[in-house]
Amino acid sequence: MASPPSIHGRSAPLRPKSRGWKGSRGSLSLDAPVAASKLRRERRPAPASVNPGPQCLRRRRGLAVRCQTGSTAPPVLRTEEAPAAAAGARNAQAGFTVVMKFGGSSLASAERMREVAGLILSFPDETPVVVLSAMGKTTNNLLLAGEKAVSCGAPKASEIPELAVIKDLHLRTVDELGLDRSIVSGLLDELEQLLKGVAMMKELTLRTRDYLVSFGECMSTRIFAAYLNKLGKKARQYDAFDIGFITTDDFTNADILEATYPAVAKRLHEDWMDDPAIPIVTGFLGKGCKSCAVTTLGRGGSDLTATTIGKALGLREIQVWKDVDGVLTCDPNIYANAIPVPYLTFDEAAELAYFGAQVLHPQSMRPARDGDIPVRVKNSYNRHAPGTVITKSRDMSKSILTSIVLKSNVTMLDIVSTRMLGQYGFLAKVFSIFEDLGISVDCVATSEVSISLTLDPSKLWSRELIQQELDHVVEELKKFAVVHLLQRRSIISLIGNVQRSSLILEKAFNVLRRNGVNVQMISQGASKVNISLVVNDSEAKQCVQALHSAFFENGFLSEVEGADVPQNGASLNSNGAVYGN
Repeated sequence: MASPPSIHGRSAPLRPKSRGWKGSRGSLSLDAPVAASKLRRERRPAPASVNPGPQCLRRRRGLAVRCQTGSTAPPVLRTEEAPAAAAGARNAQAGFTVVMKFGGSSLASAERMREVAGLILSFPDETPVVVLSAMGKTTNNLLLAGEKAVSCGAPKASEIPELAVIKDLHLRTVDELGLDRSIVSGLLDELEQLLKGVAMMKELTLRTRDYLVSFGECMSTRIFAAYLNKLGKKARQYDAFDIGFITTDDFTNADILEATYPAVAKRLHEDWMDDPAIPIVTGFLGKGCKSCAVTTLGRGGSDLTATTIGKALGLREIQVWKDVDGVLTCDPNIYANAIPVPYLTFDEAAELAYFGAQVLHPQSMRPARDGDIPVRVKNSYNRHAPGTVITKSRDMSKSILTSIVLKSNVTMLDIVSTRMLGQYGFLAKVFSIFEDLGISVDCVATSEVSISLTLDPSKLWSRELIQQELDHVVEELKKFAVVHLLQRRSIISLIGNVQRSSLILEKAFNVLRRNGVNVQMISQGASKVNISLVVNDSEAKQCVQALHSAFFENGFLSEVEGADVPQNGASLNSNGAVYGN
């Protein structure tokens, strides 16, 4: 790791003449639970060296973060201003060829880490940048441990079952890989102290939550880098927040700023030229542009880390290794006959991710699309499966339906008001209520006097908070409209060639009618790849199974009478949807 200080693990000592420590507007305020951890570990310089430039360090108990001097955030560069050509030239010299990202299920044990290491080494002609998630279910266990710490009391924080599971997994892994326990023991001690701090203060803020879950990626990358070095393949571990991943300060769901791209390219290039080693980078994490605190990119954010690095370095390909054979036509947990799909477009993949497919982060397609870098989804358990290639465009002339995606447990609002007739600004008034509460809207359909829309409660952390926010929304809307709140609904998204939407809808409604299902709302976006239908939660899985059978197994629109379409049914089965862990 390079010399600038990192939040976890080893770092360089504080400079005596650093500016901006005390009294600066940008100083780092500390959440009480973090302060309560009372850790001051000795910091040693990491192997590689990079000149950190005119920067300041702000120390937190048990950690230090590196910030730019001054009180303003790093500039947000426009895409066209990013030095893509220069980054590409540096990358050509550095020799990086591909990003390889591995999810938690691919790293669930010591045996899986051996498999992943062997997979990387089986491509001797590649020089990868490796991005890793936390091991197995570590992120879930960290969140559960934090929630239990709030109510358990400081003396019992060390006895939280999830903490014991996390310790056992990581210590057993380093033992089985023949590594020194010191690789993770310091982080495990720091994690326990943090949970004691949370228990003492009886609160878990979003900022502290991000710091808490960051331990998963920081431990998995340290273990994996050490194991590659043991095998004789030189590797260097990086915390993403320490190599230029600059984000907004929206804790738990931060956005990456454009300044990240040149910063990451410069750091990885200079380290490679100084001392070549495979970079092992933490996924999911960033650093707030103003707070300098650890931020996270939302669930599945390691995919976004991978595509951001791919764009920054101008690489040939971005590989996302999962536990399924690429992209499938529907969630195999809903319908076992889901089949692999060879090709998707970035637009299709983005819609799939947003409307419930779990294999990719919803925002992860944007950097790859901007950089025109193919994304290949592969199975780490079955490396010889062809997987799915996602590109900017593909031949859609013979495509009807690409995928069927289910998003369950959404809330639907019907808003009816005669004030909409001939009036301007009504929609703005409605959506300003959601903006004030920070609630996003999934689907929208309007008529002369009504608006129907769906909300995704899963994007809010607390179940209690969800109901409070929904009650407030209804209360505000009732001031100028009649409101019906309908919960326990599902969105079924039909991803495909929406230029043939009449054929898709005719087939879909025939199927749903025969199964006795009433569609409560329909929405077609401007993306031209998605039609969304809202049904009851209790009917959703049955609908997906019936639709998949009709579109992908019973022949090419075989039950649509009089459809003027070419008889090329084999092409239909070559298009599909994203799913996985």
